Amino acid sequence: MTHHNWSHTIQRSLPSRRNAHLESMKEILAKLTQLGWSDRELFGVQMALEESLTNAIRHGNKLDESKRVIMECKVSSERFWLRVEDEGPGFIPADVPDCTKEHNLEACGGRGLMLIRAYMTSVEYNDTGNRVTMEKIRGDESGELVDVST
Repeated sequence: MTHHNWSHTIQRSLPSRRNAHLESMKEILAKLTQLGWSDRELFGVQMALEESLTNAIRHGNKLDESKRVIMECKVSSERFWLRVEDEGPGFIPADVPDCTKEHNLEACGGRGLMLIRAYMTSVEYNDTGNRVTMEKIRGDESGELVDVST
């Protein structure tokens, strides 16, 4: 992450239970709204937040409430940056089947990762696969997957 003048930083340690991430998501989206992000841009950010946080809670930590999900988010009028880390064993992102291939269209899984990659400018995983870092820069070509303005 290059040096940037962030407006807000939000850090949370979330329990690994269903819906534990919702308040943090609302807070982040409210900050971005205050900073002038459009509904279209917010849709992509919301998808990435929802997928990364629920994946960490459900798949990473297996809903084990003794484990935490660590979230750090930075926002400004130009950028959204998020790091999510769980206490699970991790995974290899390249091993997740491509959900857009015809033979995988009805398979469970993979759609969330595809959505994150579609809406974010950059997405990186640590070697273990239990931490994802992503960034959305306003005005880039990402986030054009779904037109939510109509």
